[in-house]
Amino acid sequence: MAIQLPGLTMKNPFMPASGTFGFGEGYAKQYDLNLLGALVTKSTTLMPRIGNQGKIYADGPSSTLNAVGLKNPGAEVVLHEKLPWLASHYPDLPIIASIAGADVAEYAAVAKKLSAAPNVKALEVNISCPNVDQGGMAFGTDPSVAAAVTQAVKAASSVPIFVKLTPNVTDITTIAKAVEAAGADGISLINTFVGMRLDIETGEPILTNVTGGVSGPALFPMALQMVYQVAHAVHISIIGMGGVSSGHDAAEMLAAGAKAIAIGSANYYQEQAIPKIAAEFARIQEGQAV
Repeated sequence: MAIQLPGLTMKNPFMPASGTFGFGEGYAKQYDLNLLGALVTKSTTLMPRIGNQGKIYADGPSSTLNAVGLKNPGAEVVLHEKLPWLASHYPDLPIIASIAGADVAEYAAVAKKLSAAPNVKALEVNISCPNVDQGGMAFGTDPSVAAAVTQAVKAASSVPIFVKLTPNVTDITTIAKAVEAAGADGISLINTFVGMRLDIETGEPILTNVTGGVSGPALFPMALQMVYQVAHAVHISIIGMGGVSSGHDAAEMLAAGAKAIAIGSANYYQEQAIPKIAAEFARIQEGQAV
């Protein structure tokens, strides 16, 4: 099951999706993180962000709605505390550091800092978060802006970069081609869809932010289709994600053109989700019943 991605040698193609795994400390109490092929950190900005306040989660049928808003401790804490903790406990685990920013300069500054960490083997450039007022998804819906962020991060980074795309666009291949031309080494897709839920007693939105990002198994067919589209439009590696919750889903995602798989919301409702899905996938590869 070993694979190669730009900057990374992975024992298997499975990793957590950014924002669903923190920096690994909590899940390390549940299972050995060395079972992962790589670990993608929570998206990090230059300065700490407190995220959105109030009601930030709402569950639905086969889906989860969140408006966390890129809450994170900031680049200095990640560089001097979070990444060293991972290095000391899991020295052989490749780390993909997810980065975000309010403008192009912030993206470049965070990229320069975090790519210098010895255990960071690649960056994931989050231009697709739908839950923040500054930056976020706005960078991922315009091809020229997406390309500008990609170019700046590529120039600042000392490791390969994967650009994470939003599905909230008319044609995702246009954005994918733009970031490939700007120097991206790979693409991560998809991030969440924009959605909302209402309280039927009050008629008001459940989330304080009104809208949030929809994730979960309900997204899988749309994510699969977008990975398939992008895989036929670009020549760089793809990390596929979006509703993957079984070994069968993972096999489909790889068949669609992904080189690796990120598991997101399944971490919340399946015990030891990533090792379980990886084991199911291994049995499928070996021709065994799951």
